[in-house]
Amino acid sequence: MADSRLIMGEGGRILGVRALESISFDLSGGDRLAVIGSNGAGKTTLLQILAGILPPDSGEVVIEGRCTSLININLGMQMEATGHRNITLRGLAGGYPRNEIEARRQDIADFCELGKFLDMPIETYSAGMRMRLNFAIATAFEPEILLLDEWLSAGDAAFRAKATQRMQSFVRKAGILVLASHSRQLLIDNCNRAIWMDDGRIREFGDVEDLYDRYQLEKAASVEGAA
Repeated sequence: MADSRLIMGEGGRILGVRALESISFDLSGGDRLAVIGSNGAGKTTLLQILAGILPPDSGEVVIEGRCTSLININLGMQMEATGHRNITLRGLAGGYPRNEIEARRQDIADFCELGKFLDMPIETYSAGMRMRLNFAIATAFEPEILLLDEWLSAGDAAFRAKATQRMQSFVRKAGILVLASHSRQLLIDNCNRAIWMDDGRIREFGDVEDLYDRYQLEKAASVEGAA
């Protein structure tokens, strides 16, 4: 049977894939939304549309408040610019005024522990150093609406422990959280509502624990049936 998500052209040529279809939901202050579903269900695409990275082909997205997206914290880094310049650029790209960026600069510098390297171009950094700086910038500003694709951590064991504490505080401060993850405990600990994504659509709204457990049961039964 043909895949209904495929966009076909003349001669049966595949032109693209319809990643999402008939998506509609509302969130209010204090909501913590878990996004559940298998790989390819449309979770990341949904987050990218909410973040403004991808435009919807039809319909509209209405967001009241500033979105902080941690889908890919490496996006937007200028490799030829210094660490300090990147702090400024990332802050401005996020919609923050210069005075607020300057107020957060020392906290970012202290947290990433890069010292004088912040005066050097990003292209001279190791991958671990870039991750530290990216993480410090991404979690420095209090989020109104936080979009998160899996849990974010960085660095060696000592830095990861510090990053985990910072991340927990960052998530608690968010006015609204949208979290896509495969971790049952992470979703239960951080969310109060859930949507189950399936084949690019919202299959069901519901309780986080109940929806996740039924999703896992169906996934397990599908694997057994294919064996």
